Amino acid sequence: MRFLDEFADPVLARRMIEQIKATATRTWTLMEVCGGQTHSIIRNGVDTLLAGAVEFIHGPGCPVCVTPLEMIDRSLEIASRPDVVFCSFGDMLRVPGSGRDLFHVRADGGDVRVVYSPLDAVRIAADNPAKQVVFFGVGFETTAPANAMAVVAARERGLRNFSMLVSHVRVPPAITAVMRSPRCRVEGFLAAGHVCTVMGTAEYGPLVERFGVPIVVTGFEPLDLLAGVRQSVELLEAGAPALRNAYPRAVAAEGNPVAQRVLADVFEVCDRKWRGIGEIPASGWRLSGEWADFDAGRRFAVDDLEVRESPDCRAGEVLQGLLKPHHCPAFGSRCTPRSPLGATMVSSEGACAAYYAFRRLEVPSGA
Repeated sequence: MRFLDEFADPVLARRMIEQIKATATRTWTLMEVCGGQTHSIIRNGVDTLLAGAVEFIHGPGCPVCVTPLEMIDRSLEIASRPDVVFCSFGDMLRVPGSGRDLFHVRADGGDVRVVYSPLDAVRIAADNPAKQVVFFGVGFETTAPANAMAVVAARERGLRNFSMLVSHVRVPPAITAVMRSPRCRVEGFLAAGHVCTVMGTAEYGPLVERFGVPIVVTGFEPLDLLAGVRQSVELLEAGAPALRNAYPRAVAAEGNPVAQRVLADVFEVCDRKWRGIGEIPASGWRLSGEWADFDAGRRFAVDDLEVRESPDCRAGEVLQGLLKPHHCPAFGSRCTPRSPLGATMVSSEGACAAYYAFRRLEVPSGA
């Protein structure tokens, strides 16, 4: 398959692994920011093949996992109303709120629908003028432009029954929060390539200078990841932190200016709470004042809900790279994809889900 198989060539991968091991004089700790990269690393065994040269710390780059509990509970409250059609991507339906999830709401009679594009929700609104249609807009810089365009499309069509529950987050403030933690062990970052296809690389240079760590923009296939790791290790061994782009076939320094313009038009930067981590300054987006009429949070007045997180869930430590998923005492027993304590176990980009799918048999005794 063109543009896929050639980036999973086992001969080239073996050669790159040997190069990385020959370069590393000790074990370096790298954080892959994106949950998609985490799944690729674990699925392909990249972490075990590089043992002794690199330790991977899994970062907070899973959009479903970091959606705050307050926002999940708001979605449940809105979706439970009889006049509402609530639309979401499939990952969000099993994410546990304080007491239940969207599947429970649907089982109780709520009109909860899985969509594959935010524009699907706009079409549902046009087809159901007697209903309020709400789209759950979550994710990083990758999904935010499409969600912004859905709001623009709804206004252009004159839809007054469409709104969006917005919980978008931004990567650079999360990197800052990780580096400021007194327990941080990260020595270099593999930045998420798809985020940089939208935003470019300009936001990462100041982080390199501020924290003295290399940041290498990296793709998702095995050779993409190994290229990012190789450049990171070379920079660390040279003691010369820098920003590098190991994903040039997809990422340009300036990113996508069209997407950036629609983001700047529809959204404004805000402080945002991250599930399991807490509030990170300037780490989110919300609808700007001009588009506030489309804000489902305002339309349905659901800002004052009391939330309750499971005391057994340690997803916050997993998201900060402080705990490997299979080292959690609840992993694979009291917490599984069918009965999750936290979002990291059910999201398709969650680190706990990756370990459950590919490393279940490596659970340490007593865990």
